[in-house]
Amino acid sequence: MKKGYVYIITNRKNGTLYIGVTSNPVKRIYEHRNDSVEGFSKRYGLHLLVYYEVHDSMYEAIAREKFLKGKVRKYKIGLIEKGNKKWRGLYNEIL
Repeated sequence: MKKGYVYIITNRKNGTLYIGVTSNPVKRIYEHRNDSVEGFSKRYGLHLLVYYEVHDSMYEAIAREKFLKGKVRKYKIGLIEKGNKKWRGLYNEIL
């Protein structure tokens, strides 16, 4: 079974947030960073991976993505800052 990944990207500390899910985080974050796909992340220049989680299945990852999307912004920022206080880019961690 494929692992699933939930991630949060942004344009800067405390900037616009985007929550996504993928089975291939290296490819997906590369696409965000290079504006390869039209949509929200390209429109707002969201290139910085600041948070990610690994799940045993895509089913679990999708459920977690929906849960996080339902949370208020303050909750999402708290989640980021719990493990990434300086909002540094985490792309190299997933390579």
